[in-house]
Amino acid sequence: MRLERRTRSSPAAIAAASVGAILFTLAVSAVLVAAAGAPVGRTYALLLQGGFGSVFAWSETLTRAIPLIFTGLAAAVAFRARLFNIGAEGQLYAGALAAVAVGGLHDGAGLDWPMWLLFPAMLAAAALAGALLLLGPALMKSRLGVDEVVTTLLLNFIVLLGVSALLDGPMKDPTAMGWPQSVALQDGLSLSQLWPQTRLHSGLIGACVLAAGLWLVLKRARLGFDIRAVGANARAAAFAGVPVTRTVVVVAMLSGALAGLGGAVEVAGRTGYLTLDMSPGYGYTGIVIAMLAALHPLGVVAAAIFTAGVLVGADSMSRAVGVPSSIADVIVATSLLAVLVASLAAQFRIRLKG
Repeated sequence: MRLERRTRSSPAAIAAASVGAILFTLAVSAVLVAAAGAPVGRTYALLLQGGFGSVFAWSETLTRAIPLIFTGLAAAVAFRARLFNIGAEGQLYAGALAAVAVGGLHDGAGLDWPMWLLFPAMLAAAALAGALLLLGPALMKSRLGVDEVVTTLLLNFIVLLGVSALLDGPMKDPTAMGWPQSVALQDGLSLSQLWPQTRLHSGLIGACVLAAGLWLVLKRARLGFDIRAVGANARAAAFAGVPVTRTVVVVAMLSGALAGLGGAVEVAGRTGYLTLDMSPGYGYTGIVIAMLAALHPLGVVAAAIFTAGVLVGADSMSRAVGVPSSIADVIVATSLLAVLVASLAAQFRIRLKG
């Protein structure tokens, strides 16, 4: 038995594969819900209502989707060039740390710059921190053949331990009653609310603009062609004159910068300061989102909203029917596996040897 690539995948087959993946996910999750002793139909209804059933639910879903869009874009652009960046979690924290370092009050002695200058400087510092964090693994991959999956994954732990040390040391807010959190941002650096009396902020607009810009770059710009060529076959790309190492470095800087910006936006839009529990794994979930979106930047926005809705809806579902909210994680993970298998089935057919 072997897999044979289809010469052409019809739109109907692709749509049927996606629908089949969704139905499979719902069926598998229904078994878990039933095992937990909850009514399946009502549980799914509560999940949808909690994530998308009201203005408040939508505001919470979109707020949760903002950092996921940034980390999803970071993973999508890197994976396009076959640079498997697993370190978006660390890059997100590095960006958040750089943001509070530049834009923080620092016991009332923050940078005395005008806000029109300090705000872009804060974002630039966050993007640079994330980019530099991924630059090392990218160079080691290009020059020495070191597996970037290992290096970026290990860097996550190093960054989190470093952030923890800084939050208990020089970056600790002296007014936080001993709680390990960073100094607060200056008031003028907070992002504006998009919806009154909700937590939804203008970072959503920035995330969507970046997704559209990245889509244009990948589709229309020379850099996008180089990224696709390197991702398809690095040796063939080099033979055709594509600067492989330079492309990988540029992709690494772009991917790390997107994740770092996500950290800055999360601090400026939601928390106002940095804590170690700022992210419940946004960097890792971003990988799932990128795969669900088939590495398409605009698809990342839709996948992030879907995933955020499931995670937000799971909280109200858990409270209402008493099932563990971790079932939401199972739904997200199962949907990823189902979509990957469905995508494989749409592109390949099974041939029996002989």
